[in-house]
Parts: sequence; structure tokens; C-alpha cells
Amino acid sequence: MITVKLYGLLRLDSGIKERQMEAGTVRDVYARLTELGVSKQALDGCVILVNGKPAGKRQKLHDGDAVQLLSPVAGG
Repeated sequence: MITVKLYGLLRLDSGIKERQMEAGTVRDVYARLTELGVSKQALDGCVILVNGKPAGKRQKLHDGDAVQLLSPVAGG
């Protein structure tokens, strides 16, 4: 079981702060989140961290891992 945490606009738009799920890769996390109604477009633009370190969609996940998804920030 892994823990997925959403931040920024991902959290605001989806209403999901944290979720426990089974997933073998970050790509699996994306699939589960889109099933829950999170926009695929929003996920594609986010920053991925696994256990606090930058990761990609192919990153393998292990029991107890924490995946953080941060929406990009824009401003000026």
C-alpha cells in the first residue's frame, strides 16, 4: 500500500488531499486518480516526488512509499 498526496490546484480541483492505494508505478497512480475524477491534463503537468525525491511516471513503487503530486505554480 502506498500513500498519495495531492497539492495545489490538484487538491483544490479534486477534493482529494491524501489517498491510500495499491500501485506498482507512478503511471498506475495516475490511472487510479483519473478513475476518481482527477483530470488527466492536470496530472500530466504536475511535479512528481516519491519519498521526497523527483521521479517520473515509470518510477516503480514499493509498499510504504509516499507519492506527492504538485501542480505547477504560475504567477508574476
